Amino acid sequence: MTIEILWFFFIYAFIGWCTEVVYAAVESGEFVNRGFLNGPLCPIYGAGIIFVVYLLHPVQNNILYMFIGSVLITSGIELVGGFALEKIFHHRWWDYSDMPFNIGGYICPQFALVWGLACLLIVDRIHPLTISIVGLIPMAASQIILVVLGTLFIVDLMATVNFIFKLNKNLEIIDEISLKIKEASDSMGENLANGAIALANKTADVEERLEAQKELLEADVSEIKHAQLQAMANRKQELAELSKTYRELLEATPLTHIRLLKAFPGLKSLEHNEALEKMKHAIRSGLRSAGTSTDNSERDETS
Repeated sequence: MTIEILWFFFIYAFIGWCTEVVYAAVESGEFVNRGFLNGPLCPIYGAGIIFVVYLLHPVQNNILYMFIGSVLITSGIELVGGFALEKIFHHRWWDYSDMPFNIGGYICPQFALVWGLACLLIVDRIHPLTISIVGLIPMAASQIILVVLGTLFIVDLMATVNFIFKLNKNLEIIDEISLKIKEASDSMGENLANGAIALANKTADVEERLEAQKELLEADVSEIKHAQLQAMANRKQELAELSKTYRELLEATPLTHIRLLKAFPGLKSLEHNEALEKMKHAIRSGLRSAGTSTDNSERDETS
């Protein structure tokens, strides 16, 4: 039974991944490696079908009960999964908030009905074929294959989790640098304003006092101006270094982070969403630039 369940999990997780890839290709016109993991698996599909197959086995011949049960089970898994991912990683991975009658943005009736119909098709047509195929695999070979698949799955899961935590750390650093840039810019503006006010006051004093004191006051003005220029130069240098680090962080986004952001275009960070949106913009700009460069190269080669 355990071996059978594991096979069902991997088969339906793979079918789910294929479904997501096809949907994304139709929607965006390009291949997108959809799913939480790097490999060709969407675990939520595998878990969902297993629950449907085993929990609804007593009513599998009743289409109405199967449909209602499938809607409830798949919606429950999507709700719990979305909530758990949000609490663990502090990201909203999908959001149905713009759909009518949604629940917390995690689930909505439109997709719930689609999952229900899909489960009816799978249980009635695909699952019997799956059982037959799994039954043809020798026990020894089945155990070896499942151990390999299980190991790859665990490694992929651990790597993905690690990359997500690194993404969160990068977003935190980007927000911190953004705040420092704002503080440096504000400080430079304040110094400029304060220096202008001080210079204006000293100039007024020069005009009002005796000619004998004018040189002394002008020296004070010169000293204030020099200090102001030095402070401005230091702030500009600090601002330039911060801006350089900021750009490098945005532009040097790891491929795994790029894949995740493409797989979940609606991803929202609960703590650093502004930094996340800037990272998405930098990725889109980089991809567009790369595409333009490729097109130009191809045109040059053709000509």
